Amino acid sequence: MPRPTDGPPVTESARRAVEAVWRIESARIVAALARYTRDFALAEDVAQEAVAEALVAWSRDGRPADPVGWLLATARRRAIDGFRRRTALAERYALLAGALAEGEASSGAAAPQDRAGELPWDPDRVDDDVLALMFVACHPVLSPEARVALTLRAVGGLASEEIARAFLVPVPTVQARITRAKKTIAAAGVAFELPPAAERRERLGGILSVLYVIFTEGSTATAGDRLLRTDLAYEAIRLARMLAALLPDEPEVHGLLALFELTSARFPARTGPDGEAVLLEDQDRRRWDRSAIRRGLAALGRASVLGRGLGPYGLQAAIAACHASAPSVPETDWERIVLLYEALGRVAPSPVVELNRAVAVAMAQGPAQALAMVDELVASDRLSGSHLLPSVRGELLRRLGRTAEARAELELAGRLCGNDKERAVLLRKAAELH
Repeated sequence: MPRPTDGPPVTESARRAVEAVWRIESARIVAALARYTRDFALAEDVAQEAVAEALVAWSRDGRPADPVGWLLATARRRAIDGFRRRTALAERYALLAGALAEGEASSGAAAPQDRAGELPWDPDRVDDDVLALMFVACHPVLSPEARVALTLRAVGGLASEEIARAFLVPVPTVQARITRAKKTIAAAGVAFELPPAAERRERLGGILSVLYVIFTEGSTATAGDRLLRTDLAYEAIRLARMLAALLPDEPEVHGLLALFELTSARFPARTGPDGEAVLLEDQDRRRWDRSAIRRGLAALGRASVLGRGLGPYGLQAAIAACHASAPSVPETDWERIVLLYEALGRVAPSPVVELNRAVAVAMAQGPAQALAMVDELVASDRLSGSHLLPSVRGELLRRLGRTAEARAELELAGRLCGNDKERAVLLRKAAELH
């Protein structure tokens, strides 16, 4: 969220009020402005300007009765000013060139009519506007990194500093991604509108994958000194809930939401008092969030009813549901988890899915068969450079009594792991084998 660099002091109460409104309503505000201006970059810019102005005005005058309306009206005035400046510039160019008649000077840059009493947005179009904003932010013309950054900024309302902190990248990098994304959208002529129904489902996959990336980074950070980045994970959950409300008949949307809810239910037990990682078998399941489990199971039920069989996210949610309903690791239905991973491998094959299936096979049928599966992955070289493969292989070797080999694999996993908390667990397990 922008901060004023000069002018009257900003009070803490005004800052909290602006941040609260922006975090909750930013998607609706930017979406309404984008439809009004037909210019996504301009909409995002004037919305940020309105927020900066609100910090000063609300410190001086107090929070208005209708804060969303205040921000929309202010941003709309800024947009109109921009249109007028463009029009005036076009008129000056026309006069200098002598090529255009009066009245033609502003063609292609005409300002919208500013009729008194006109609402700056249509309340009946809000849902479509927010959905269109998601499709724009996750448009295929953007790189995956740009989609994530723009979604968190435009739809989630996160500041560049928050996004940079979550993904452990410099703030200028995030700002450059967002700026480049807006320029790419403008250059590609991406319209602010819902894609045709025939394209919507295909394009929806891009939105779901962006939310999945955001949540995955929040649930197990790839680097840094924290295992969880719960602020990022809960933002992904909030966006998934919003998407489920906008698209209530899409089974995979509910499948994704179910996966998020069921996975996040374990967050309270996944770290110890000092932030250290707690393995699944050591977690106090009494600390699991039962409300999140109920929400996740309800969303999974919705996905099952709507679809003709679960999709990739629904299948992952079904696996998470097996863990959520089990009283302990030994009492988990590992045979069912193996079957679910086999189904997932058919609809969304990947080496990570195969690795997870091997873990389930080890629990259901023993480590020897699982090790053969893992060795096939090693031979395929599809997970080279990842700490996941040697960490699983080391655990399987440990269970088979091949201590020296297990220690070497766990030490390798520790060297490859970018997260300090995960690395500590791996190295501790390796040290215990001495």
